[in-house]
Amino acid sequence: MEGNGETSSRASSSGANLSASELDAGAQVINKERWEQMSEMAMAGQSISAIGRAMDLDRKTVRRWLRERQWAPYRRQPTEATLLAPHQAWLKERAPQVNYSARILFQELRQRDYQGSYDTVKLAVRPLRAEATLAGLTQCRYETAPGQQAQIDWGEARLRFGDGSERTRVNFFVMTLGFSRRAYVEAFANERMATLFAAHEHAFSHFNGHCAVLLYDRMRTVLDDTTEGSRKWNSTFKAFADYWGFEPRVCRPYRPQTKGKVESGVKYVKRNFLPGRQFRDLDDLNEQLQRWTLEVADLRVHGTTHQRPIERFVEEAKALIATAGQLAFLDAVVRERMVAEDWLVTIDSNRYSVPCRLIGKRVQVLRIGGHWQISHGGELVAQHPVLAGRYQLSVQAGHGPGAAARNARQRYSSPQPTAPLPGTVAVQVRDLAVYDQLLEA
Repeated sequence: MEGNGETSSRASSSGANLSASELDAGAQVINKERWEQMSEMAMAGQSISAIGRAMDLDRKTVRRWLRERQWAPYRRQPTEATLLAPHQAWLKERAPQVNYSARILFQELRQRDYQGSYDTVKLAVRPLRAEATLAGLTQCRYETAPGQQAQIDWGEARLRFGDGSERTRVNFFVMTLGFSRRAYVEAFANERMATLFAAHEHAFSHFNGHCAVLLYDRMRTVLDDTTEGSRKWNSTFKAFADYWGFEPRVCRPYRPQTKGKVESGVKYVKRNFLPGRQFRDLDDLNEQLQRWTLEVADLRVHGTTHQRPIERFVEEAKALIATAGQLAFLDAVVRERMVAEDWLVTIDSNRYSVPCRLIGKRVQVLRIGGHWQISHGGELVAQHPVLAGRYQLSVQAGHGPGAAARNARQRYSSPQPTAPLPGTVAVQVRDLAVYDQLLEA
């Protein structure tokens, strides 16, 4: 039996600077806490096999780490400079983006005039991958205070509506409150900007408020520039966040676990709500989804908190930023538009006419209920019903150049009497009521 005696006899003072060949032989990177736990179990007389089973580690890994007198972080043995040295900074930044694939990195390095071998790249990637693995092992669940943070994500499913044979793509918006784990879920036909805003505002109404911080994936309706290390907010989305008074944040690239609470919520909807259900249309889907949220999701005992979300929400509700009585963003925001040469302005992918005299000038657009009000210099110059869908056109005849000329003639000219043409007979013009009286006679 391999117990503590064997461990003590094989202990060495080499530290934890394992070579690449030792890692390949089966050793895993172990953090300090796990090494100390492993050592305590060995001191208590447990066998290497028992320690391996308890800690879900290979026996070779347990044996290797128990030889160390003290824990030290993994470091590569120093090597002489290679052709890869000028690319080290790029390699460290790029490796996580391609999931530490040495093959992909080697191909891209060749395009950067790297003249070394694939094996050199492979050896250089190993410690980077090991470091990422260690970070995953030591990652702790991040808990937030009531009202501090909510997480937002989209999920997708393909469903049949009614008796249809074709599947329709449906997008599920999920907002999960970080403390209580209470969630708001709604299904939409797309993930456009206006849809994202409406989904937020429906969630705010559902919770009677919102958290101070909202966390997102790096979606293009949130960020204009999604390149590594950048954070350039979409200007319209940033205006939305400022209007409602929350701080938007985005996950680190390639770290979806940062918003694991809402990721779990999306999976929960797909696995618990969708199976076995039938829906007439999108409205029926959302009606069923609302009932399921109130009767099932809010009342279940959450696997992490071990409490019902609706019960923890009692405490979180007090910390939410109130939103009651505030107009919807699209109803409150004033947008500026430039009038095109065809005397049209574009609003939410639809086009609306304004008086042609405003071509090339800026106008202000405000939504009031179901209408767009368009102003220039403080004067209301046009009003249109909000068009449904996209790429629609609303043109009022009085806005065109011909109408302007006609209106000017009618406004500034007085009617002139005209003589009857030769051979014509003057006809008396009667009120139509006269003909009604004749028919009754």
